[in-house]
Amino acid sequence: MYEDKERWNKRFVEFPMPDNVAKIVEKYVDQANIGEALDLACGTGRNTHFLAEKGFIVDAVDLSDYALARVKKTATINKIEADLDKYNITPHKYDLIVNINYLNRRLVSQMKDALKKDGVIIFETFILAHGDYKHETMNLDYLLRKNELLHSFIGLDVIYYEERDDVNLRGEKIRTASLVAKKS
Repeated sequence: MYEDKERWNKRFVEFPMPDNVAKIVEKYVDQANIGEALDLACGTGRNTHFLAEKGFIVDAVDLSDYALARVKKTATINKIEADLDKYNITPHKYDLIVNINYLNRRLVSQMKDALKKDGVIIFETFILAHGDYKHETMNLDYLLRKNELLHSFIGLDVIYYEERDDVNLRGEKIRTASLVAKKS
């Protein structure tokens, strides 16, 4: 865990994240009932802060203490420093779960179980692509396969799904998958 934490801390220092909320979160947040939210791999809190401003009580989880130190300390934000390879999500707790630019397949079924009835998940991350595409990691464990995100959330009502070419923060061509789904 210590090596992972140091690697993530270094990454946040060398490649600062933007402060603007992820477009998918901004566009689909209103699909969720205001209540409890979980921001997995929250980084420096760009989505956490947006959710708190919208009225959510947010559990902001990340391994990087450097990143979490940049998340505002408020009554509506609960900062949780945790190794997501070992972290477990409380069942039936959340009205909204946000997972942006991070993949941990172990947590997928926990995310589904963690949603309350009518709870919403907003998930967007990278897809394995060949050719002229760049990825922050070459570890295939952290890249989705084609249609994998859609299949991972079978049983939820899909509001939006897309796989597309995109550009990362460094201007490199990538592929991403985006999903918004609701638990009925």
